Amino acid sequence: MVDPKTLLQTGLTRDGTFYIENGQIKFPIKNFRFNESAVIVLNNVEALGTPIRTNGNMIPPVKARDFTFTSLSDAV
Repeated sequence: MVDPKTLLQTGLTRDGTFYIENGQIKFPIKNFRFNESAVIVLNNVEALGTPIRTNGNMIPPVKARDFTFTSLSDAV
């Protein structure tokens, strides 16, 4: 959590991030650092997928526009 007032969070995708085209994995991509507010992401939701259970929580895949990535890092 970067700023609790705005719900701004930072994070990093981990190895295992891939470029997918037409439902097929094409190649691994670099890891991305992001800084984004959950409020902004929810405001920018374009689509939700079928939720899956993860650690006791139901989590849907989310497609959101204008997500803020701030830097790249090599994948291992």
